[in-house]
Amino acid sequence: MKKDTVVIGTRSSALALWQANHIAYKLRTRHPGLSVVLKEMTTKGDKILDVPLAKIGGKGLFTKELEAAMLAHEIDIAVHSLKDMPTELPEGLILAAVTKRLDAGDALVSPKYKTFDALPQGARIGTSSLRRKAQLLAVRSDLEIVDIRGNVETRLKKIENEGLDAVVLAVAGLKRLGLAERITEVLDPMICLPAVGQGVLAIEARADDEEIAELLVDLEDADTRAAITAERAFLARVEGGCQVPVAVFGEVEGERLLLQATIVSVDGSESYHHQLEGFTHEAEYIGSELAERLLRSGAKKILQEIGLLLGE
Repeated sequence: MKKDTVVIGTRSSALALWQANHIAYKLRTRHPGLSVVLKEMTTKGDKILDVPLAKIGGKGLFTKELEAAMLAHEIDIAVHSLKDMPTELPEGLILAAVTKRLDAGDALVSPKYKTFDALPQGARIGTSSLRRKAQLLAVRSDLEIVDIRGNVETRLKKIENEGLDAVVLAVAGLKRLGLAERITEVLDPMICLPAVGQGVLAIEARADDEEIAELLVDLEDADTRAAITAERAFLARVEGGCQVPVAVFGEVEGERLLLQATIVSVDGSESYHHQLEGFTHEAEYIGSELAERLLRSGAKKILQEIGLLLGE
């Protein structure tokens, strides 16, 4: 019997709900008569808001509860921001579909100063990401990076509430929430290269659920899949969770894939950057090989130091 109802598991933040509703709309449009319902859940990452993400472990903070519900058949699929997903998924689950990447960039929101170059000496910048912190300090060591947690709206309010000169957030998240007008500058990738999978919506499902796989076929974007396969292969090789200062970005043009990556020390004093190009069907190899080259060039020392720093 053909599946007539799909239950989507989602976090309850405004952005997560937008993403889940976006996928629900696409499923209903492509499969008339299909009932799609949302089940809101709270993850560990949503509950602990007074501790930096790096201190509570970056891997699976926003996905574990959803994955457990999927394995228990309480939900059929989970919609995630791909950058929140660990490179290794629990046994029995797969990355069933990835949507076309919206925008991988990082946005500066600075009502007073507008641009990164205009920020004054010692400016206070809010972010919850070690990747952003390290890259920003690599360019401007004078900056004071303030750790901020919470959903997008909460972080924006902290500009006034905590006397920040700017915050850095994902362009895609701001656009999806209808807040694109708050962006005062999209940061140049040479200043802030994106996180693995940034701007991509990922749909996780049970590996043995063929009916769900069939429903999701039309949502898959081949170019995005090639790019994120390379990015995630890179991350898997350097063994970095989402809270390690690793940035990697793949761009596809025709059958070619260009992957660039950066590994930076937490204080921004040391950084390594490389890129590698090849065919899209070699995506996994390109990611692993680029990681090897960066590790050989000296970046391995940075990752070892960060592991000790975070008590891993």
